[in-house]
Amino acid sequence: MEETCYYPIDVLQKEGVVALVRRTDKVRETARVAVGPSPYGTEEIELPDIPQAHPSTEDERRNAREQARVARIWKRREGPARFTLPLAAPVRPLPEGKTFGWKRIFDGVPASQPHMGADYALTVGTPVYAAADGVVVLAEELFYPGNAVFIDHGDGLFTTYFHMSEIAVRPGQDVRRGERVGSVGETGRATGPHLFFGVRWHGARIDPRFLLEDPGKIPSVERLEP
Repeated sequence: MEETCYYPIDVLQKEGVVALVRRTDKVRETARVAVGPSPYGTEEIELPDIPQAHPSTEDERRNAREQARVARIWKRREGPARFTLPLAAPVRPLPEGKTFGWKRIFDGVPASQPHMGADYALTVGTPVYAAADGVVVLAEELFYPGNAVFIDHGDGLFTTYFHMSEIAVRPGQDVRRGERVGSVGETGRATGPHLFFGVRWHGARIDPRFLLEDPGKIPSVERLEP
């Protein structure tokens, strides 16, 4: 019986060879894969007249405080996995996700990092659903993400949902796969209604589509000889 083993590699991983290790009860397997140059594009964005287009000193201080809190989320102790793959779609039907990994330029100023999630263009009020069982670790309005929800699914997997018009869950709440967590909006640094959906697994920021698709549709990579 064929199976798929996922090994998340961060979007900012430097070019070169990465050693992979897989352990089971009876065997330890190793492999080496080459990480090549980024194939992602660049997007120039003109922001509307919103605070995120011209943040004040206090806005930047607020964002720094928020990012410090978010950084602590990624350091949570890993619990047992509460998900199966592929994940459930965060909206139904799920349109094509765009701009993961793209470099963005806001009003002529390059962003400090690439886009770490996928954007789904949708109408305001479209229900947003949890991609898997988990616990809500943050649910509030943040300066750049707008109304945001972060969910811990165990085994180091987190999903994030940004720019929502409303939040339907609270921190500490246990949610089930397919449970509504909010609604699509255009809060925070947004130029129109859409959902930002992000995935972070064992610290790696990865394209959500790889965990939403049938494993058989994921492009294969060649294994390097030892």
